[in-house]
Amino acid sequence: MAKGPEKNTKNKALHTKLLNRKKAKLQEEKKEKALRIKALVTKMNQQKENDK
Repeated sequence: MAKGPEKNTKNKALHTKLLNRKKAKLQEEKKEKALRIKALVTKMNQQKENDK
């Protein structure tokens, strides 16, 4: 009876390190994306102010 995929027990420490690195990378990209969007929104708001 299969109970899902085998767990990585041989290289568990390396696997955990890899997953943590992946999570950190995704979080960093999310923050950068948010900053870019924020900068773009401020720029567009300034352009609106200048057009009036």
